[in-house]
Amino acid sequence: MAFGHALPKRVVTNQELTAFVDTTDEWIVEHTGIRSRRVMSGRETVSGLGAKAAKMALSRAGITAKDIDYIICSTSFGEMTFPATACLIQEKLGATCPGLDVNAGCTGFLYALDLADALLASGKAKRLLIVCAEQISRVADWTDRSTCVLFGDAAGAALCEAGEGLKTIRLSAKGNANILHAWPESGNSPFLAEAQAAQPLFMNGQEVFKFAVSNSSRDINAVLADSGLTPKAVDYFVLHQANLRIIDAARARLKQPTEKFPVNIQDHGNTSSACIPVLLSEMTEDGRLQRGQMLVLSAFGAGLTNGAAVLQY
Repeated sequence: MAFGHALPKRVVTNQELTAFVDTTDEWIVEHTGIRSRRVMSGRETVSGLGAKAAKMALSRAGITAKDIDYIICSTSFGEMTFPATACLIQEKLGATCPGLDVNAGCTGFLYALDLADALLASGKAKRLLIVCAEQISRVADWTDRSTCVLFGDAAGAALCEAGEGLKTIRLSAKGNANILHAWPESGNSPFLAEAQAAQPLFMNGQEVFKFAVSNSSRDINAVLADSGLTPKAVDYFVLHQANLRIIDAARARLKQPTEKFPVNIQDHGNTSSACIPVLLSEMTEDGRLQRGQMLVLSAFGAGLTNGAAVLQY
């Protein structure tokens, strides 16, 4: 497995947000751990970010786009309604394989990983590319200080091949749109009784926090039990980068040291399904991630969805 990542050029600091949102740098850092985030601007596209992340993963794996048998793109808000962002990425890479999008909110990387495992295990693919490409800034409400400070844009990629690296994975979903949702731009169909007005992202932060802490801890303990591991045997717990308080709460429940819980939320914010592959790519880049290490991955998101996996790198 090889990882790659790409970030928009534009850095937006907390201080910059205070110019048009009623908040402070101190409040954002204290409540979330975030100091800045990357936001797409100018001519940047989510498929462009995705292709850039994919190229890094391919380069690290020492293969070309022609060697890929399938592309799964996890995205909460694709570049277009159709075609799929996976197809736009395929075109930019010069690949010739099938591609499709999946949307499991911030848990998208784990859902894509489960699909990848099934395709590889069946023999329908030998090499598969997962690309998590997210542009949450497109639907954020930039007047809502409770949500707009949280999110950033990014893309993360993982090149997957058949093997024994994925030890176990568990996924769950509990349909509930009331806690976390965003509407697409409204159309003008003459057959609808009432036009659906476009609504920006909405999140009930307290409910998301409770869901995240309880389900993340439960999922992690479940996959540890499935794989016969103790928390001490895990090198890194790589959690969805939604809020530093959530990560700290999960760490406290597992009674593990801080250094086992890598973070990049301070620089990137919550980049939805791209969080985990971006962090793993950065850990590859700086040498923290080494072959043979045991990882526990955990995420939660809109749906509501959640999941965890044990992965040996």
